Amino acid sequence: MKIIKPKNYTKDKYYPTVCKDVGEVLKKQNYVSPIDLFIQCGRLDRKKYEEWRLKKVPYLEKAIRGRLSTLNRILRILRCHARKIGLKESMTVYKSWGKGRKILLRFSRSDKNHVERLYFTHYVVKKKRMGQLNKTGT
Repeated sequence: MKIIKPKNYTKDKYYPTVCKDVGEVLKKQNYVSPIDLFIQCGRLDRKKYEEWRLKKVPYLEKAIRGRLSTLNRILRILRCHARKIGLKESMTVYKSWGKGRKILLRFSRSDKNHVERLYFTHYVVKKKRMGQLNKTGT
């Protein structure tokens, strides 16, 4: 597996797609989440996402198309790109929908903290940058 770092992430084959899809998501809202990115790039169907939220899928990676190593690369590219364009990290809690007790949802097969963190981190436009993003689109 190729290690994605701030100094090499722009050379990765997934970088152009992530960059384009982040821009598309930011045109609609003032933050980017990994889930939004995976839906935008066609790796996650909204129906599968909803099934995960309703506890019908044990962890989100099971619903996303692609190898786990590829998904991990995309998540790391997203983090590096978001930092580069000045987005602020925000940790977000995902709880189940539907009847009954609301539980914290699992994102990854491994359930390792560092992987879960990549999934539940949203990247938010700073207030100062919102005007710039509206003018430039990125």
